[in-house]
Amino acid sequence: PKDLEQETWHGYRLGVDAAQAHLGADAVFSITELESKLSGYVATADRLYYGFGRDHTFNEFIIRLWQSLLRSYSKRGAGPDAIADPGFLLHPQRRIKSEAELALIRKATGLSVAAHQRAQSFAKPGVYEFQVQAEIEHLFRLNGGEGPAYPSIVASGPNACVLHYTENNRQLAVGDLLLIDAGCSYGYYNGDITRTFPIGGERNPEQQAIYDIVLAAQRQAIAEVQSGKPFKNYHDTAVCVIVQGLMDLGLLVGDFEQIIKEEKYKPFYMHRTGHWLGLDVHDTGIYNREDLLEPNQLLTVEPGIYISPHIKLADDQPDVPAHWRGIGIRIEDDVLVTATGNEVLTAALAK
Repeated sequence: PKDLEQETWHGYRLGVDAAQAHLGADAVFSITELESKLSGYVATADRLYYGFGRDHTFNEFIIRLWQSLLRSYSKRGAGPDAIADPGFLLHPQRRIKSEAELALIRKATGLSVAAHQRAQSFAKPGVYEFQVQAEIEHLFRLNGGEGPAYPSIVASGPNACVLHYTENNRQLAVGDLLLIDAGCSYGYYNGDITRTFPIGGERNPEQQAIYDIVLAAQRQAIAEVQSGKPFKNYHDTAVCVIVQGLMDLGLLVGDFEQIIKEEKYKPFYMHRTGHWLGLDVHDTGIYNREDLLEPNQLLTVEPGIYISPHIKLADDQPDVPAHWRGIGIRIEDDVLVTATGNEVLTAALAK
């Protein structure tokens, strides 16, 4: 309802009268009437669909309402006999993007690409991570985005070995790699991109060797993002490329299959290769490895290798030499499943 005092502090409200015309609803009631109206709406339903969330008071109301309807079921012969989570119905539908959604996603990814391009031209020795972050997020808002889709990661040198690094307070130096993981939220849909590039020169041989492995892993993983292929394929492919690459460098030793089975690669690569993307950055839906990909699903492809200064491998693995430590590299793109293959929505950003 309208409340002039609250509006003075927190902003204007439509109010009940204006809401019907402005929002195109068939009927509008005050939120204060919800409990009384809801009882009538659900009295003859076969089931209640409700996601128990953070509003504990309303959670308790739903339980009381359901119990009340159960008690009167024998008199009416109708009513909900269970409460079910709507996510199991809604999440699979939400994974399939409509053309309207894709238009917003293309805008979000386009702004994300432009912001990364700006960051790459701005990042120089002597600049601080937070200054690069400011350039990125300035471009998001300047072009109508809600802002960053998630806390921007601007991680130079060994900071890139921290997956969700957000302090962003180190000064860039010649010889650093700078890992930027940042995306724009536009119309409540999100982009999600990572690039890793050298500051003030070229990659050194160790940085280049790791970068080549990650890039090969990403390219081969993207090739597995196709309609009709199992969801698991692109992660499994990335793992195989990374393990073989690390073995070729002598950073992992032993039997290839056994290393994968026993996950001895995880000190270098501890996360999955991607996630659903949409209204949430890590969007809703079950990550069933055997599910088949479908057209208009959108996911990230983001393999990485992180050689922490403090990395510790399994007992049967060699100690990691000092000249490899402190290298962290991730490359991430947003990939749309199509009827004939895939489309990399962030392909305009060089890697």
